[in-house]
Amino acid sequence: MGKKKTKKQKKDVRQRIFEIIQIGSRKDIPSFAFDAALITIVILNILSLILESFEQLSYLSSVFKFLDVFSIIFFLIEYILRIITADHLYPDMSKAKAVFRFIFSFDGIIELLTILPFYYLSGFVVFRLLRVARILRLFKINSTYDAFHVIISVFTDKIQQILSSVLIILILMLSSSLCMYSVEHTVQPDAFPNALSGMWWAATTIFTVGYGDVYPVTIMGKIIGVVIDFLAMGVVAIPTGIISAGFVEKYTAIRRNQSDSEEMTGLITITVTPDTPYVGKEIGQVENKEDIDILVVIRDGACAVPTRTLKLKKGDSLVCRKSR
Repeated sequence: MGKKKTKKQKKDVRQRIFEIIQIGSRKDIPSFAFDAALITIVILNILSLILESFEQLSYLSSVFKFLDVFSIIFFLIEYILRIITADHLYPDMSKAKAVFRFIFSFDGIIELLTILPFYYLSGFVVFRLLRVARILRLFKINSTYDAFHVIISVFTDKIQQILSSVLIILILMLSSSLCMYSVEHTVQPDAFPNALSGMWWAATTIFTVGYGDVYPVTIMGKIIGVVIDFLAMGVVAIPTGIISAGFVEKYTAIRRNQSDSEEMTGLITITVTPDTPYVGKEIGQVENKEDIDILVVIRDGACAVPTRTLKLKKGDSLVCRKSR
């Protein structure tokens, strides 16, 4: 009995830890404090990364070092706690599978990379920058249709169209590179040494960046450049239009669902029993007396048309709403 109680207590403790380290309600003070501490440390790491680049602040190097060590300890503890409570994150899996799933999930990989020993090697800035990705977790909210959910769902729904438009852009870039190579190679062998050398020029032209480091000098090359400019304005706009249309569709669907929910709000169900005064009464009489609208009558498992002259029977279920 004592062992069972101990196991239950351990389970309760792990459940509580899971609730704290996951995004929770602001009413849960420990969970809110943990979120606040996490976002504070992430922001301090970003500021530290920026301030360290100023030679005038070299005298604060010890402070930056302390922050680095403290951050690693904090993130390491968090990582261990997430592994311990992984089975609560994936309740449908065994504990071993849940741990494996978390370690190789996007969040798990990002968290691991931020505490690896590579932090102390040259190029450690890359791993420190990965800490910024942690801040994204704090933007998860409980609302079903939050902004991030909408963005992700739009890209998911339109992924095929987006990939198709990207393929069209790549084809245009390759065609542009080949065309420019064919007319510019003789004049500019250094700028266009091979068939793929014009890809950089094509990219800067199509995306209207135009750095000016590579450009056509022949008449034919300039004509091709103008044509590609016109094509680029239409081609680059394709994925933008697809994504914009996706947002419009998604928000229209959300508003429609919200409208439907508002219409369903306030519905009540009444069961006609011998104790109610509705037996044998017509729907019109009940509606006038109770100031309600009877939307559906369920009788013997089937839906009956709620005409005003339909008489109610014992066992009928009425779906109603208050008259406006």
